[in-house]
Amino acid sequence: MSAELAEPLRRTRRFALTVPATSANLGPGYDSMGLALELRDTIEVTAAPRSRSEAARVSVAITGEGAADLPQDASHLVIAVVEKILAQRGCRLPDLHVRAQNVIPHSRGLGSSAAAIATAVELASQLLAETPEGELSEDERLQIGSRLEGHPDNYVPALRGGAAVSWERSPAEGGTRIFGTARLELHPDLTCVAAVPDFVQSTQAARGLLPAEVPHAEAARNSSRSALLVHALTRNPDLLLEATEDSLHQEYRRSAFPASMSLVDALRAEGRATVISGAGPTVLVLTRKNEARHVAERIAAWDAEQAGSHRFSPQILPITDTGVTVESTPQ
Repeated sequence: MSAELAEPLRRTRRFALTVPATSANLGPGYDSMGLALELRDTIEVTAAPRSRSEAARVSVAITGEGAADLPQDASHLVIAVVEKILAQRGCRLPDLHVRAQNVIPHSRGLGSSAAAIATAVELASQLLAETPEGELSEDERLQIGSRLEGHPDNYVPALRGGAAVSWERSPAEGGTRIFGTARLELHPDLTCVAAVPDFVQSTQAARGLLPAEVPHAEAARNSSRSALLVHALTRNPDLLLEATEDSLHQEYRRSAFPASMSLVDALRAEGRATVISGAGPTVLVLTRKNEARHVAERIAAWDAEQAGSHRFSPQILPITDTGVTVESTPQ
């Protein structure tokens, strides 16, 4: 099949990409709200026309997160997604050498998989630049990555930066999922503090704890809080504690990360707008910039008081307006 696909490149090209961590849900905004955090993976890519027709030569060198576990060949998630996107455009995978410096924690609710997909979508777009159809459009970037990720709450901030409310529109003819998104202009005084644990959590396992149905009263309560969250994030951060109250997912998942929920409970009791980041187990605090250091110190103090085996490391992570970036580097 690959012999029937076109070569997308006419020459060797080199790129440097960066992609931010993200936090989704933010309490009541389940599967719909997320923001980008200034913690970035860096990916250097050398791409060249295939040196052999039967298969692309692919190598992946990884430092940092996942260095001991992630594939170092064409089965790596980024490469597999790039190959799929190129094939849909009638192109084959070129030779690729990738060097990834991973700092986004894996399986901790900070969007590492969404970052990988955003990287792959942008890289594929760059590789298509010299083809007749050219790069992917902004909407193609949105739709392709959201479908691959399954929901756009983490993916959109990884792709575009900032904070966003995203949703699934009615399926188009043929059942294709179509997504929409709206950017939020955040209050300029907001920042985040993450308490990153030394243990991981499977997103699939966390989703498995959620009930198929929730009581109408809980749904109504969550609806009011998610609407209030938009106002608190953009206009009045003083309302964030109430706005981040969740009725859809955190309590149902408590058994999956009891240590994380204990930290959420402790910080919320002190008036801090604290949530589980994504599917956990990282804990995220939305706070004013001048209070971030105090929040980080409070997390460290709480952690030191715990008798359990799990540890939480506080990190002040500013919200970034910049999503995935790409820059051509010299030959």
